Amino acid sequence: MKVFCIVLLSLIAILKDANAQIHSPSRSEVESEVHSHSTLSVNFQDIPVRKVLQQIADHNNFNLVVSDAVTGNLTLRLKDIPWPQLLDIILHMEGLEKRMKGNVLLVAPATEIAQLKQQQLEQVKVSSERQPLTSEIISIRFAKAADIAEMLGAQAKTNMLSERGSIAIDTRTNSLLIRDVASHIQAMRSIITALDVPVKQVQIEARIVSLNEGDLQELGVRWGFSSTNGSHSVGGSIESNVEKLNLYGDSGVSLDDFLNVNLAATSTTASTIAFQVAKLASDTLLDLELSALQRESRAEVISSPRLMTTNKQPAYIEQGTEIPYLEAASSGATSVNFKKAVLSLKVTPQITSDNRLILDLNVTQDRPGQVVKTGTGEAVAIDTQRIGTQVLVNNGETIVLGGIYQHSVSDTVDQVPILGDIPLLGALFRRTYQQMGKSELLIFVTPKVVVPSSINR
Repeated sequence: MKVFCIVLLSLIAILKDANAQIHSPSRSEVESEVHSHSTLSVNFQDIPVRKVLQQIADHNNFNLVVSDAVTGNLTLRLKDIPWPQLLDIILHMEGLEKRMKGNVLLVAPATEIAQLKQQQLEQVKVSSERQPLTSEIISIRFAKAADIAEMLGAQAKTNMLSERGSIAIDTRTNSLLIRDVASHIQAMRSIITALDVPVKQVQIEARIVSLNEGDLQELGVRWGFSSTNGSHSVGGSIESNVEKLNLYGDSGVSLDDFLNVNLAATSTTASTIAFQVAKLASDTLLDLELSALQRESRAEVISSPRLMTTNKQPAYIEQGTEIPYLEAASSGATSVNFKKAVLSLKVTPQITSDNRLILDLNVTQDRPGQVVKTGTGEAVAIDTQRIGTQVLVNNGETIVLGGIYQHSVSDTVDQVPILGDIPLLGALFRRTYQQMGKSELLIFVTPKVVVPSSINR
């Protein structure tokens, strides 16, 4: 009896210890404490993987299917971790993969999951081969049918056609003729609907302003001889002499006919002064007229081209002339070619996700310049002003590009031979002409996004 009691007590102790190892939190190989709806803390000490997966499934109320190839134990301790992350960690440690179908989770080795996927693909392929082929014509409204076909066809990396499918393009009606199984046609129709939409357009308004400033200075003289026998005398400018009578008193003979050395300022609005310098004989006078001109000019030449283009598509506009020139060939013959001297604007807009615009701008202002001599004859040089840049602007905002400055100075001297070279006195026998100019090119660009109205298919 005593021996029996000892054996019974020993057995109870063993069972109690075994039960404590399995269920007691203090001695268990598994401790699980749920702190929130989505996180938990775990302490695994050399526990079978299958048992851990079962606890995760019980905790989240989904069905679990574990492959027979899943074996082994694991040890880890994690605190406050979401259960999907815990599951991914366990699968990664053990070289496993999962597949979720509805509320059923399948866990198996990666090779087994890959084989399962391959089998399913083969089943889909066999099922597709058994399905009848159908044909459907899809009209493309905004895009190019050839571009859509290239994205969907067999040459694309994301081929949407089955092995028996085909796509034909009708460029006349911009349509696609698709022949495939119904499921593939339906998938392609959804993609076409998403791609075939009107694109945004951009209206570009450019104001190209050329500011020109010029200064003109002239100084000249005119000499002449006249008689004193007449009853009339004239003083002041020739242009102000309305009577046009000379000192002889003969009508119809202008005083201009008596001013033989004419080196006056060219403009008719020049300020002048005329007087008699000396008496050479009893009836002959030496006449002198001085003329001076100082003029300032400021001009504004404004060009306002406007153009519209779609997103990411280049557009340009130009206005001007083409200048012919001779070009020699290697055989010795010459041919006539043309060089453009135009005002042009080329722009490529890109609309960003926040409705701003990135503009690639190229503005050119070419003008005919001086005539130069070449080996084949004379040719006209081209004076060029260009701006090329890329800018980021808001919708409807005006930006200013520029400016390009150009300075020019021109000096001209007309004189009487020999007399004009006399020091000091030579100024009375020559005319000086000086012209100074400065130009500046400014470009004002205003882009606006034009959103097309929604059109239902």
